[in-house]
Amino acid sequence: GVLTDFLIEKYKSELCLIEIDAEAIFHLQLKYLQSKIEIIQGDFLKMNIEERFNDPLKIIGNFPYNISSQIMFKIFENKDLVVEMVGMFQREVAKRIAAPPGSKTYGILSVLIQLYYDVTYEIDVPPEVFNPPPKVHSGVIRISRNERKMLVMSDNEFKGVVKMAFGQRRKTLRNSLKAVLKEKELPEKFIMRRPESLSVDEFIELAVFLKSID
Repeated sequence: GVLTDFLIEKYKSELCLIEIDAEAIFHLQLKYLQSKIEIIQGDFLKMNIEERFNDPLKIIGNFPYNISSQIMFKIFENKDLVVEMVGMFQREVAKRIAAPPGSKTYGILSVLIQLYYDVTYEIDVPPEVFNPPPKVHSGVIRISRNERKMLVMSDNEFKGVVKMAFGQRRKTLRNSLKAVLKEKELPEKFIMRRPESLSVDEFIELAVFLKSID
């Protein structure tokens, strides 16, 4: 409840806590007995956010590192509801989400999150600030919903193109996408490119082209 103490000050009764651990739920219920905040015991990854919440959401947390990427994919799937996220991740994952095109860490998660969100890497969090200290460094990032509404294809179709491109990231796009090109040729600007060199807008352009030959 350390983080929650600060969130209550800012959001008061608008705050909703989601926790999977029964012992932690009991502690939170006792600690915030006089508060009007809602406390839900459940698995965030299995929760139907659209059914549970009607209004735009901000998601804030120190997330379990072993499921942090899954949490980000969940946010991607609910981009029409989630307007902002501030979270602490293992530093490598945080850097990956915020990575720009051309970076060695730029990949599937980078493209999908940056499709609908502006990403800011806020701070490094060293192991020594924890007790006991973990064996990894941490990092805090903020993502804020950008103005992009929708694509001319489904999010899953776009995601499929991105995953296919990065599936063989050492190959040029001409080779990694050979199976879906159906003997067509990529536009010249893409032929000799590798996936990590493409901006989000260029991935959209690539996905639109592939859809046109589907």
